[in-house]
Amino acid sequence: MDADTLTLDLDGWEGPLDLLLALARNQKVDLKAISILALVEQYLAFLDQARSLKLEVAADYLVMAAWLAYLKSALLLPRNPEETPSPEDLALRLQLRLERLNAMREAGARLVARDRLGRDVFPRGAPEGLKAVRHARWEAEIYDIIAAYGRISARSRPVMHVVAHRDVMTLEEALARVSSLLETTVTWAMIEKFLPADATGGYRKSALASSFVAALELAKQGKIDLRQASPFAPLYLRAVS
Repeated sequence: MDADTLTLDLDGWEGPLDLLLALARNQKVDLKAISILALVEQYLAFLDQARSLKLEVAADYLVMAAWLAYLKSALLLPRNPEETPSPEDLALRLQLRLERLNAMREAGARLVARDRLGRDVFPRGAPEGLKAVRHARWEAEIYDIIAAYGRISARSRPVMHVVAHRDVMTLEEALARVSSLLETTVTWAMIEKFLPADATGGYRKSALASSFVAALELAKQGKIDLRQASPFAPLYLRAVS
């Protein structure tokens, strides 16, 4: 038998597409540039030789041979415009399937060639199954214990809020004072004239605010008139005559 003859082992061969891939590799070119006609001729010649050697040929190989013979005739004869798909499309699909099969075989070969645990690589020699048990040991002095107790006690101790006492003039007092002073006031008078003469500091501010609210309330009731030339200008009060 010729040394270049490909021997077909039907028990170990995966199918006619693998045979086509092996024949395509014999062209020594990229799968994207293979000659489909040359590939078909090689396949049909191989099957003829297999029959001459009286080897049992599987049915799927014969089906592939018939389809390739049809493809060869379609590529050589003039094309019918109404025929779909075209022979060129069929040849391109066959080429793409061969490229995909070749990529899968190369990926499988890379996976098989990887290092295997226990044969090419070995686990580390550190013993397994040992577990380190750690116990916490606290060390503290009497000051640390007292400080920790103080922090916990401060968080749980009830908090009392004490409001500092300060002198203020209530609204009722301001209403009574402004009303009584307006009875003896004939002309316009500034609101500061209605404050106590001895009012100073925070008490004066409280008296001024309360007197202003009292003036607004009396004006709402129609008992006094208010006058102010511009925003933030002095505010004048006068009893309604």
